[in-house]
Amino acid sequence: MILIVDDQKENIFSLKSLLELNKFKVDTACSGEEALKKILKNTYALIVLDVQMPGMDGFEVAEAISGYSKARDIPIIFLSAVNTDKKFITRGYTSGGIDYVTKPFDSDLLLLKVKNFYRLSEQNQKLNTIQKALEDEIEFRKKAENQLQALNQLLEQKVAQRTDELQKSNIELEASNHELQQYASIASHDLKEPLRKIQVFGNLIRDRFLDDNEEGLSYMNRVITASERMTSLINDLLSYSRLSVDSLFHTTNMKEVIENILFDMELIIQERGAIITIGDIPPLEVIPGQMRQVFQNIISNALKFFKKDIPPVIEIKAETVAEKAIDALPAPGGGYCRISIRDNGIGFNEIYLDKIFTIFQRLNSREEYEGTGIGLAIVKKIIDKHNGIISARSTEGGGSTFIMVLPIRQQLNSSKQ
Repeated sequence: MILIVDDQKENIFSLKSLLELNKFKVDTACSGEEALKKILKNTYALIVLDVQMPGMDGFEVAEAISGYSKARDIPIIFLSAVNTDKKFITRGYTSGGIDYVTKPFDSDLLLLKVKNFYRLSEQNQKLNTIQKALEDEIEFRKKAENQLQALNQLLEQKVAQRTDELQKSNIELEASNHELQQYASIASHDLKEPLRKIQVFGNLIRDRFLDDNEEGLSYMNRVITASERMTSLINDLLSYSRLSVDSLFHTTNMKEVIENILFDMELIIQERGAIITIGDIPPLEVIPGQMRQVFQNIISNALKFFKKDIPPVIEIKAETVAEKAIDALPAPGGGYCRISIRDNGIGFNEIYLDKIFTIFQRLNSREEYEGTGIGLAIVKKIIDKHNGIISARSTEGGGSTFIMVLPIRQQLNSSKQ
């Protein structure tokens, strides 16, 4: 919008008509005082200001406008029919005007100037708006950066605090584990000693005094069987507790480990008439004693949970894969080894897959198949400690396949050491 300031109404009328004819929005003021009031309330793109006015003249109005932060950048065109000397024109420019037009003026020339200055004013306002937006954005980013720095400092403090807490907790846990290990060893020794006596004297009583007493023989056999089961349970619990103790990883010939297990189990293998085959297995970086427990438990289960009148058949084979996944595709030169142990035993329903790796969980009654329900829990804990995974595939009556995937090389001998 353009503001026309002139004390002569006829001048205002003619100039307003010219500008409105050219589709400019126009506001008017008949004195300098009125103009200043309107400038405070409204926003103008251009001011056409008469120089000679009663009260405040045009120069005084322009100087007053320059003191308003809101209006100091509004372009001013002076119009004057009286003050046409060079000194007045000079004062017009020094007081803030961008042009000085003398009356009578050429309408086309004045209109051309108005259009140019109006356009420049609008562009300047847009630039000011953009600049203001940029300044606001810069200020916002500075505040955000300061807040982010403060949050980072707080986060670093919390991480340091949490790290310190975890270190203290680890120290306490290590001490607790050591105490628990000592307690488990002492408790197992103290428990196994009376059980051993129960078994020894139970066998003596049975063999020497109960040959002719069937009822007493039955009761004593139950006592001996229960004590043997308790001894197995104590041994398994002790093995499970020892898995928390750090051990060293070594590159190990796994086929040799399995063959040693089979040598130790030779009697039960012959008794069951079992057939066991072992494929090639690459050397793995493992804790040898613990991996022996893994294969011994799984092979023992395969020999235990067999179908009556059908000799157990156990097949152990391995292949390298590129990722730690049960169903990963074979990949020569991969960083992981997948070992499968397949049997032709009684199998199980896979809905119980998670249950079989939980401590003290059994899928069959103790009367049918002996065991403590700890063996596969030990296997799972060992595989976890070796940064591997284990699962199984099975159907009831269709045998089982236990599948484990282990790193061929432990990273920096494992972070768990």
